[in-house]
Amino acid sequence: MKLLSKICGAAAIALSLLAGTAASAGTIEDIRARGVLRIPAILNETPYFNKDPRTGEWQGFVLDMANDIAKTLDVKLEVVESSWANAILDVQSGKVDMAFAVTATPVRAMSVSFSDPTYYNSFVLVSAKEEIAGKTWTELNDPKYTFAVDLGSAQDLITQQYLPKANILRFKTRDEAIVAVTTGKADALVNTMLNGLVIAKKAPTIGAVKVPTPVLSTPSVIALNYGADETFKSFVSAWAEYNRRIGNNQTWILKSLETFGITLDDMPVGFGFGG
Repeated sequence: MKLLSKICGAAAIALSLLAGTAASAGTIEDIRARGVLRIPAILNETPYFNKDPRTGEWQGFVLDMANDIAKTLDVKLEVVESSWANAILDVQSGKVDMAFAVTATPVRAMSVSFSDPTYYNSFVLVSAKEEIAGKTWTELNDPKYTFAVDLGSAQDLITQQYLPKANILRFKTRDEAIVAVTTGKADALVNTMLNGLVIAKKAPTIGAVKVPTPVLSTPSVIALNYGADETFKSFVSAWAEYNRRIGNNQTWILKSLETFGITLDDMPVGFGFGG
């Protein structure tokens, strides 16, 4: 009886382990079983995202990147309309599998995990005032300068760190910040290189992109749910590193910028997507 009891006990443990393995087959297997890879996308956020109002089709370099990952996993891409503020929450809650074009900050790292960089972006100023050109962040950190920024963004964090003495006007939306500069309420808009190039092309009266020194480069990463397994996280990081190193990510970004007539020649000297 004791031997039978031990055998039954061992069988029960084995069955329990098998059940646990089946229940947690893996993040990649779960995505393949579902048949779709889900990402958040934001309206009117070119060159990252843009939704054609006539066809409902999403475009932008993030879509090209996400479609490449979906193709690698042999699944379709599913887009969930969101916002910059909600994208991290969408990942955290499991509503989506990953979010692109995320700036890795310590605060966000408490909510989601990050992949290796997909590309590098730089913080810049957009302004028509030539006296701002060629200055350092230290020189710009002065009450005589007024800068506009969208509240709670990565560029807002940069103003807090590098421009604490300057006059900062914070707005709920980027469009409001742009208007502040074009109407003369602010000397310059603080934003990222990609956004700055597009803004300068779409609203020429705002001025041109100016890069304060030292150049502040920040990695753009893919946000992943902490519950995703290590195989999936490793795969996403390997995808990011591989495509950044061989130039695919830069190609997708430049393709999206072409719509605005922006080429590599428009990039300031020393700027590169590879870091």
